[in-house]
Amino acid sequence: MNPSRLLDRSTSLLVVIDVQEGYRDKTVDHPRMVRKVRTLVDAAAALRVPVIATEQYPKGLGHMQPEVAEGFPAGTPVVEKMSMSCCGQPGFVAELERSGRRQVVVCGIEAHACVNQTVHQLLERGYQVHVPYDALSARFADDYRIGWEKMIGSGAVPTTVETVCLEWIRTAEVPEFKAIHRLIK
Repeated sequence: MNPSRLLDRSTSLLVVIDVQEGYRDKTVDHPRMVRKVRTLVDAAAALRVPVIATEQYPKGLGHMQPEVAEGFPAGTPVVEKMSMSCCGQPGFVAELERSGRRQVVVCGIEAHACVNQTVHQLLERGYQVHVPYDALSARFADDYRIGWEKMIGSGAVPTTVETVCLEWIRTAEVPEFKAIHRLIK
């Protein structure tokens, strides 16, 4: 694994957790979170960073919000789950292992529940986990804050969407710079 706490797009993977219709406008600053998750999805697509998405109990919570799903690169796996942690779903673990990536950027809903438990289990499995604060949310502000603090206190790398994007490109000399710059303006 890359010992650096800087992201490397060749070893990174993006995980989008449960940005589903059932949560629409029910989380803290929901439009901002959806916009920032979509920015990460678009950046990952432009830079060929693999994406894995999950949906918690889609029968009850609906499917991924189209504003996010429409940006997924072709072939993006969307794994249905019942466990809070994505790692509790064998299909997710198989996709993660198949990727061969060891740096995981985790975003989505809810910071104190599915995101928190996934981050902790990824850390336990030896992954370097980056959590962009502006691409998370929860239904209640206290849960958002405590979920964030717990993940960072446990060893996840705190970050933002813009930081992720800039670390993935590293220099304005890469061909994708203008596309990424447009995304984060």
